[in-house]
Amino acid sequence: MPDNKKTPENKNQIRLTDPAFYENRELSWLQFERRCLSEARTKENPLLERLKFLSITASNLDEFFMVRAASLQDMVNAGYKKKDIAGMTASQQLEAILEDTHKFANQQYWTLNRMLLPELRENGILLCDEEELTNADRKFLDAFFTEELFPVLTPMAVDSSRPFPLIRNKSLNLGALVARKEDAGPGILSRAHTESKKAEKSEKGEKGDKSGKGGKNKEARANYEFATVQVPSVVSRIVTLPDRGDGLTRLILLEDVIRMNMSRLFQSYDVVTVGAYRITRNGDLTIDEEEAEDLLLEIEKQLKKRQRGYAIRLEIEKDMDERLLHILEKELSVGKEKVYETDGPLDLTFLMKIWGLDGFEDLHEHRYAPPQPVPQLPAGCNIFEQIRKGDIFLHHPYQTFQPVIDFVADAATDPEVLAIKQTLYRVSGNSPIIAALARAAENGKQVTVLVELKARFDEENNIVWARKLEQAGCHVIYGLVGLKTHSKITLVVRKEEDGIRRYVHLATGNYNDSTAKLYTDIGILTCREGIGADATAFFNMLSGYSEPRSWNSLSLAPLWMKDRFLYLIDRERRHALRGEPALIKGKMNALCEPDVIRALYEASAAGVEIDLIVRGICCLKVGIPGVSENIHVRSIVGNYLEHSRIYYFHNAGNPEIYGSSADWMPRNLERRVEILFPLEDEICREKALHILDLELADTVKAHILKPDGSYERVDRRGKETVNSQLILGEEAKREAEAPSFGAAGRVFIPVQAAEPEE
Repeated sequence: MPDNKKTPENKNQIRLTDPAFYENRELSWLQFERRCLSEARTKENPLLERLKFLSITASNLDEFFMVRAASLQDMVNAGYKKKDIAGMTASQQLEAILEDTHKFANQQYWTLNRMLLPELRENGILLCDEEELTNADRKFLDAFFTEELFPVLTPMAVDSSRPFPLIRNKSLNLGALVARKEDAGPGILSRAHTESKKAEKSEKGEKGDKSGKGGKNKEARANYEFATVQVPSVVSRIVTLPDRGDGLTRLILLEDVIRMNMSRLFQSYDVVTVGAYRITRNGDLTIDEEEAEDLLLEIEKQLKKRQRGYAIRLEIEKDMDERLLHILEKELSVGKEKVYETDGPLDLTFLMKIWGLDGFEDLHEHRYAPPQPVPQLPAGCNIFEQIRKGDIFLHHPYQTFQPVIDFVADAATDPEVLAIKQTLYRVSGNSPIIAALARAAENGKQVTVLVELKARFDEENNIVWARKLEQAGCHVIYGLVGLKTHSKITLVVRKEEDGIRRYVHLATGNYNDSTAKLYTDIGILTCREGIGADATAFFNMLSGYSEPRSWNSLSLAPLWMKDRFLYLIDRERRHALRGEPALIKGKMNALCEPDVIRALYEASAAGVEIDLIVRGICCLKVGIPGVSENIHVRSIVGNYLEHSRIYYFHNAGNPEIYGSSADWMPRNLERRVEILFPLEDEICREKALHILDLELADTVKAHILKPDGSYERVDRRGKETVNSQLILGEEAKREAEAPSFGAAGRVFIPVQAAEPEE
């Protein structure tokens, strides 16, 4: 049990800073990975969707190592001793996550080998190995290798004249030990080989063999050479074999095709052993913005270093030859604890290729197509006229993202629009938003765009867009020194008969039309004067030195948002102490801000009921006597990635509800420019609250946080089947078919939370 020591100031007060009251952030994230993995293991899910979830866990784990594990390693290297809120040093955290991720990797491959591959075979998809190939298959693959693959490959040998090559981050490679053939004829390579051996003997004679290694490793250095081949990412990793007419779609991995033909890449050598390997490098950029005269150029320079960061993980095939492994460990400077031996193909993100195979629609989740248009924005309408009728609530992907695109695109061509201002954090590869902004500038509009160049892993993409926008005549700014601008806001300034009017879009998600089909987010379109004035002040603050003393509706981080949240939570605590109804509901991606957690603990101890939907990291613990008995936390892991941030405070019957770009994390509240926006329209409020209530009633995709820090699926015995994502999709369809917005008024009527029709 936690150490419930009392503070000297108040003997009845539990010490809320006790590390036992908090979960470590990294270990909590790995719990989220297990929730994703559980979707891959749940037979209720269609088979290819289960495959997709396993692929997602692999992609997530890559980023975890590149950023989180690497950050801890940096702290360890720097001798950083400060403990986190759970009382763990960086060294302890790194040790714990390496142990946990080894276990998790074993669970991934058990899921693949024992559950998914046999079921794929039963459903007509076979991932072949070399032993399962027919003569016809081999003939086909021989031609494929010769004509399409061989010209792309670059075999690289390592000797005294050719140093160990740069192994690119997350690239898949085949390492080999090769021995010079006895009958290899004369030539450049033969001469080079002879001279190389002479040089090695001479060097050893002068310095002696200081490796301290003997036995097989010494023999390997004396008789074998190391060579490596990168599996090209420009060629599909999945090769479909010729149809045999047996109803099976047979596949083979690209690395296996290369492995079968390794001798053709090293014709003067015998291939002694071959093993696949892959490294994950430190991918966190370190940028000194104060010293960078041109942030764009500095980030471009740092991006090149990402491929050269130190290795934080080495993945190898099971039963790799020890001599080969020793060379990799030595050359990559990787200790045994960071070597991950996999019982199957490396880099399980390739499973998304199988997920995308044609002809297996029955093995997929029902493909949801959002209804068009949104009821409040009928086809052919003037979007600005519709916004003037009342705030418009958008919920993606259940409603199409097209209104957001149209908002910018229509403003770009509207002769009455004077200016467009927008923040961009992540956009798609062929963004219609970017095209519309460029068109607006070309049409003479005043266009200001904040492009966040420091959006992790989107830096290169954003640099391209920034230059394109500048070329089109947009005024491009890169944000504030030391802070990432994570806000999601668009301001359109329009000249109308009664004067200047400001139209604003505020959202919880990025202006990315691709991810808007996969992530759940909310947004509003409004022309409320207070929000419009705040939007103007916000952009003036970003582009210049204008910082207003007060705001009408919006709260910003890192200035006031954290204090605002602490005030709202404490207000519920005070209501509870007076015996008034007190309730907090929140939906977010992560919860790890210590002051917010302590405020929630204090509110819970006072009797406030707190219901939270936290998709990923949660450092708060539930069920602590006298501390968090009134706090309930669940995570929704479904076909869509839950991304919206919605915060509800009951306020003794006068509720306030907000959307935000910010999670309850230190980085969001203290190191980013974020926006918290109120939902003031009654229909918008009802819709947002309905989302919270429906997800809190979910019995299919919900995982409940337990006092020991683990998560369990909802026990559905005696409970109604409620799949919140399916119901929200069904509601959006019904609203589009029979919109309840007419002359009698704007009314929101949610569909009952019953099991959807098949």
